[in-house]
Amino acid sequence: MSGIGAAVVVAALVLTAVAAWWLRTRNGAVRATGGGGAVTGDAVFARLGVRPADADLTVVQFSTAFCGPCRATKARLQQLQTTRPGLAVVHVDAESHLDEVRELDVRRTPTLFYLDRDGQVIGRSSGAPRPDELTALVDAHAGAGT
Repeated sequence: MSGIGAAVVVAALVLTAVAAWWLRTRNGAVRATGGGGAVTGDAVFARLGVRPADADLTVVQFSTAFCGPCRATKARLQQLQTTRPGLAVVHVDAESHLDEVRELDVRRTPTLFYLDRDGQVIGRSSGAPRPDELTALVDAHAGAGT
């Protein structure tokens, strides 16, 4: 019986390690939507006051008041915005916009949507975006800082 119990414990530990690794690799990673992907939120973004035609890249950040990574992400976006005139940022309080949260399938904060000038969602990230990925995405669409 102890051999079976040990095997179960080892299997549980391996499964936990794999799950932790998988979650860590996805946390904050920018996922491309591939144009015409699952996110078709033109009306949702319009209700939130998002006007993507006004910038080369618009980042819509869903946050909550007590979210530490949300504050860090907001600060990073503000820093990028100072040197990238083609970048627009819209901050959305997730708790005040539950209908939009549901429609866009926001499951955690921060969640960011990246929209091009035509309003197409070109990417999405859940969790604090990795600084190098965020900077690369912004530079690719809104121009590198000077």
